[in-house]
Formats: sequence, C-alpha cells, structure tokens
Amino acid sequence: MNTIKKKALNYISITRLDKPTGWILLFIPCIYGIFAASIHTNQKLNPNIIILFLIGAILMRSVGCIFNDIIDRKIDAKVERTKNRPLANKTMAIYEAIALLTILLFISFLILLSFNLLTIYLGISSILLIMLYPFMKRITYWPQLFLGFTFNWGVIIGWTAITNSIDIEMILIYISSVFWTLGYDTVYGYQDINDDKKIGVKSTSILFEKNSKNIIWSFYGLNFLIMLISLSLIGLNLISIFVFLGAILFALYLVKKLDITDKNSCALFFSMNKYVGFLVCTSLLISI
Repeated sequence: MNTIKKKALNYISITRLDKPTGWILLFIPCIYGIFAASIHTNQKLNPNIIILFLIGAILMRSVGCIFNDIIDRKIDAKVERTKNRPLANKTMAIYEAIALLTILLFISFLILLSFNLLTIYLGISSILLIMLYPFMKRITYWPQLFLGFTFNWGVIIGWTAITNSIDIEMILIYISSVFWTLGYDTVYGYQDINDDKKIGVKSTSILFEKNSKNIIWSFYGLNFLIMLISLSLIGLNLISIFVFLGAILFALYLVKKLDITDKNSCALFFSMNKYVGFLVCTSLLISI
C-alpha cells in the first residue's frame, strides 16, 4: 500500500494536478477563443465543446509538465523550488514518466478528433511547441515568450473549433494573450532567479532584473491594448466593456502590489492572474 501511495503521489506531482493554477491559465485562452468566436459568428455556446477543451487543457498541461520534467530533471535537482520533483529526486523512473506521457497524449488525441480538420491539424502542431519549450531557457533569455506562444495556442484552436477559419480578431487575441503570459511568467521566474543564475539558465526575469516593474507594466499594457482592439472588432456590448475595464483595473492593482523581491508575493501574483482571466472571460460571456 505504501508503494502504491508513493507512486500515486509521484503521478500527481509530475502532472501538477495538485497545482490547478497552471491548467486554469491554459484553459482560459481556450475560453477566450470559444467565447470570442461565438460572438463573432453569432452562435450560441456549445457546452460539449467547453467540456472537451477543459479536459484537454488539464491533460495537455500535464503532458507539458511531464515532458518538461524529463528534459529538465538535472536542472530541477539544483533548484530549491523543484528539487523534490519525482524525476529530479529519482523517486520515479524515466520509463514511467514516458509511459504516462504517452497515455495522456493518446487520450488528448482522441478528444481532438471530435473537432473539424483545421482544429485537428492546429492541435497536433502544438506538440512541436511543447517539445521545443524546455530547450528555450538554454539558448535564449526569452523562454517566457515561447511559453506564451505555446500556452495560448488554445485561443487559436478554440476559435477554429467554432468558426473553422483563421481571422484577424483571433490573431489579435492570441498576440494579446502572449503578452499576458510574458507578464505573469516573468514574475513567476523571479522565484528561481538566484538558482537560475548559478546554473546558467536564462529567462526574462534575469534579462529585465534591473528594470522589472516597468517591463511588467509594459507587458500588461500591451496585453490589454491589443485585446481591446480585438474585442472592439468583434463587437462587445457596453456592459462587457465595463467588466473588461474591471479586469484591467484588477491587473493593475496586482502589479502595483507586487514585490518582485519576495517569492511569496511573486507566487501569489501568478496565482491571482487566473481571476484576471476569469473577468475577461465574463466580459466576453455577457456579449454572447
């Protein structure tokens, strides 16, 4: 029984199912795409599509975490926050992680087959982004940008699942969301900045360390500016705009309160961004 319990805890740890903020932040861009496309095409929401994307977000976040842990197991062992991950502390064998990764990918692929061909092709292409991401911190100070490209792919497939087309509004929401991820993940990176410097790992947190707050303000400003342009093209009603302004004010409050030198403050900031996303989702929902 102890062995089973340990394995179960390892599976939960490597998939981060005990830390829901990650999959929530992956799911929110999917909702952006689904809700915005529904407004754009004047369609009612399809609950089945939302449920499938929810399951897919949870599964694919786990896939990304497992693959990241496989590639980064030696680095993780040298970082205080990650040294107790199953592959880093060698309580899980690599073959177990690969087996779990394969199973989750297969289930995710079965879900993807529920959608149109364009969405299936775009969904499959996201695997390349997931595979490349762990290597970015080794070659560039912009791994957070690449995470933004990867983490917000749900905007694109959420939109195409409804419209079966590529549109400028979708592209703008995607770019906007990339800047959002750049903002909150740069803050997230400050939790590991000292260890990362020792190891030689690169990040926007290190790149902008001396000018951190101004850069974070800029990322959030671009996020909301580009999103507002897209939402104006889609045609949100007045109540939706007010709720969207509420999301802006809440995000600005979080940035103002942020203490970049305090790990707990950075972790809280990262977690609170899901509520920023919820407010934006609510603003879209009101206009459907």
